[in-house]
Amino acid sequence: MGRLRKLLIPGVDKKLLVRDAVKVMPDPTRRRFLTTGASLGALTLLTGCDVLDSSSAEEMLKKVSKFNDAVQAWMFNPNALAPTFPESMITKPFPFNGYYDVDDAPDIDGKEWKLEVRGLVDNKKSWTLDELYQLPQVKQVTRHICVEGWSAIGSWTGTPLRDFLKLVGADTRAKYVWFQCADKDGYNSPLDMPSALHPQTQMSFKFADQILPRAYGYPMKIRVPTKLGFKNPKYVISMEVTNEYKGGYWEDQGYNSFSGS
Repeated sequence: MGRLRKLLIPGVDKKLLVRDAVKVMPDPTRRRFLTTGASLGALTLLTGCDVLDSSSAEEMLKKVSKFNDAVQAWMFNPNALAPTFPESMITKPFPFNGYYDVDDAPDIDGKEWKLEVRGLVDNKKSWTLDELYQLPQVKQVTRHICVEGWSAIGSWTGTPLRDFLKLVGADTRAKYVWFQCADKDGYNSPLDMPSALHPQTQMSFKFADQILPRAYGYPMKIRVPTKLGFKNPKYVISMEVTNEYKGGYWEDQGYNSFSGS
């Protein structure tokens, strides 16, 4: 009883805390947690955290989020493909997805743009758009799943990221490929290496068989159909192969870094 009284402190809504924690758990853990009694005490046992104030409540959620990332990474099958669809099922119009209005999307001059390649790679040359267009490309019709709860099917054409990483001599034993974008506020996001090497992860240059529109990430986006939408960075200006976790725009605000779809 003494322990429970210690947990139930003013300023922390235990019901909201448990509900938020459940949201960031992977499905197997969520089901097990719910069936055994979704309580603050159970959450404390899971994370090893006492909820003494708002900062410790935040720390608890961070621990659940990291646990979620670790479980999803462990469960990830690098050979399992995301569903593909016939072109007749493409969503029209395909929605713009961003934390700003489409009129505020980066307006990039493709003739001046270059992709910077940094980190644990043999060849650190920058790539022009014309050079990237010359690489072998494939098309996929896959579903984009937004963390906000909606989804849409689109057609994307580009070069498999794993082929490009091989071409530049990337150390695929590294932990991450980290992307920096031209969005306002400096959007960036890390991608775990197994997901970067997934056969459907793509450097996309076209949408619906046309040059990638500004609204969808021109001149290049990273299409990752095994991830939630915010893990599909647009307007990419650089990539870095690294063992350092550098965070990301949404990841730094509490979103799970793995975020499989």
